[in-house]
Amino acid sequence: MNSTDLYRDITDLAHDSPDWIRTLADLGTSGGLLLLMAVAVLGWWRSRRGEARAVALAVLVPVATIAAYALSEIVKSLVNEERPCRAVAGAAASIVPCPPEGDWSFPSNHSTLAAALAVGIVFAWRAALWLALPVALLTGFSRVFVGVHYPHDVLVGLGLGTLVAALCVALLTGPVTNLVLRMRSGRWRILVSA
Repeated sequence: MNSTDLYRDITDLAHDSPDWIRTLADLGTSGGLLLLMAVAVLGWWRSRRGEARAVALAVLVPVATIAAYALSEIVKSLVNEERPCRAVAGAAASIVPCPPEGDWSFPSNHSTLAAALAVGIVFAWRAALWLALPVALLTGFSRVFVGVHYPHDVLVGLGLGTLVAALCVALLTGPVTNLVLRMRSGRWRILVSA
């Protein structure tokens, strides 16, 4: 089974679902991102007076998310994949309006953002894993369910967000931790003037 066939199966399922499920999927597509952002802010709030490394990890959540989004946009502009809601013949109509032409499908920005937020949150606040990862996966799935992305758009978006968040944590935790320590010790002026 290829991505187009799976897209058809999922959008058929969406059309056979009760109205409340379709409405929930539509709300969940952006609501999932908002929930993950709220958890990231709560994670930062919890860490702000803790160890410098914990603060650095919390600060890296939005940094990784912005970096993942930027990379996703670059890939979109290079690939130029048409949205399945316009391109797949015989598929059920999307349950939300199809994005305008030129708003490309590959990879899914929502999935990229959801994965980057969730992975960043897990590095910063492990106890939030039970909420962050399922919300990210459901946010990604909702993009196919509502009919605006192929499954491969979502899978690549989730992978891209995960990879960028993990790389940001691996490469930037040390420097950001040092920056937090300098700011806390009043050595910020030395850093700025150096």
